[in-house]
Amino acid sequence: MSERLPRNGMSVRELAKRTGVSTASIIRWTSEPRDSYLGRAHERHEKIRELRDQGLSMRAIGDQLGISARAVHYALHKEPAE
Repeated sequence: MSERLPRNGMSVRELAKRTGVSTASIIRWTSEPRDSYLGRAHERHEKIRELRDQGLSMRAIGDQLGISARAVHYALHKEPAE
């Protein structure tokens, strides 16, 4: 299965119990493909670096992007994957 299925706000455990399948199957069916996730994360890290170069604080960047200041700190100090 290559397309992610929505969980509609339910936990993996709830869905597994309702459907009678394993939690591993639910995770496999509802998880974003790794390449897609990594691409999105890379774009977010680039955006964070751009905003930091513009002089924004970590808190201001986090507020603008809807993430925590800790996530901004991580992105700025993580080695860029090339």
